[in-house]
Amino acid sequence: MSTSTPVAPRSLASLRVDGDRLWASLMELARIGATDKGGVCRLTLTDLDRQGRDLVTGWARAAGLIVTVDRIGNVFMRRPGRNNALPPIVTGSHIDTQPTGGKFDGNYGVLAGIEVVRTLNDHAIETEAPIEVVFWTNEEGSRFVPVMMGSGVFAGAFSLEHAYAATDSAGHTVRAELERIGYLGTEEPGAHPMGAYFETHIEQGPVLEDNGITIGVVTGVLGIRWYDCVVTGMEAHAGPTPMALRKDALQVAARLMQEVVACAHRHPPHGRGTVGMVQVHPNSRNVIPGRVKFSIDLRNASDAICEAMDADIRAVAARLSAESGLPITIEPVSGYPAQQFHPDCVEAVGRAAAALGYSHMRTVSGAGHDAVYMARLAPAGMIFIPCKDGISHNEIEDAQPADITAGANVLLHAMLERAGGA
Repeated sequence: MSTSTPVAPRSLASLRVDGDRLWASLMELARIGATDKGGVCRLTLTDLDRQGRDLVTGWARAAGLIVTVDRIGNVFMRRPGRNNALPPIVTGSHIDTQPTGGKFDGNYGVLAGIEVVRTLNDHAIETEAPIEVVFWTNEEGSRFVPVMMGSGVFAGAFSLEHAYAATDSAGHTVRAELERIGYLGTEEPGAHPMGAYFETHIEQGPVLEDNGITIGVVTGVLGIRWYDCVVTGMEAHAGPTPMALRKDALQVAARLMQEVVACAHRHPPHGRGTVGMVQVHPNSRNVIPGRVKFSIDLRNASDAICEAMDADIRAVAARLSAESGLPITIEPVSGYPAQQFHPDCVEAVGRAAAALGYSHMRTVSGAGHDAVYMARLAPAGMIFIPCKDGISHNEIEDAQPADITAGANVLLHAMLERAGGA
């Protein structure tokens, strides 16, 4: 926190964050778990995660925030308002990373919130409602599943007992690791009130950069449908078996894989279709494949369109099965509903970007975020900034300091609108 005497701005409209201070905080946090390639490996509930949590909560306390921890390890950092009976206006994200993660994914959303508080302190600005910054446990899901664990438990998407029982590859449980690192809190998840929630994040995609836009006003998060598809044929020798007599599972599977992509194009503008995993049996150079199992990932902006894509790909599979004579099964394995963000929060972000003079556009998130679960409990919205080449979950993940500052300024003014600054 700045040690200088608080200085009142000429008006709230002229208020800006200290971008250099925010960048320095991001770089300091990135040293905990730093990798040789310039990224970060700070897996959830490890000793490095504890160090990151200690650093961020230390900054929070230095800024005068009251820190509480719930039973799944979510950390809330509260700046009181004039009327503390009002539910707080909350911002945050996560500080755990992928094994080959970057400096900004999640971390930016938490430290942008800390910077908002520091800026309000610098200018002696009091808000009507309290302001809170939160970081959620195990958003990434790279050590324990399910993903977005802390916010999911908080929102009641799954039970605390289910989360506690999750184990990593070494057999360590979530509950034991929370206790070991000293972040097994006492507050009941979900008991914490929330008036509105904002999350600031790098886009993790190329759209903003490709359009030369600084701020993404996020209207919602795509719904996801995951499937396992199996095409069953018959193994046979590659030499003696004539082409017309083959039951080649891979050739039929390849046609269906192309249709997964075509299905996304048939449901624009937010359709997504991906095949990311393929297993071929027996996977031998001179054997005609007899069985192919592959993943299907379908996404779109509404549950109705996701269901339409489901029907689309199943109809194509039925046609290919009838044409080839090979059985095709498509089994759902996981899914998340599409989540629209609250119009009031979306508009607050848009108004802030416009008032600050930043180029901005409405967009959707193709990836899941903690804001998805928070939107079930309170009005919620997200702010995106560009990341270089759209790359994330990678050690070379990068963002420009000017964009980092811009996103935090939008967050500041959107939160002030909801919290009532004076």
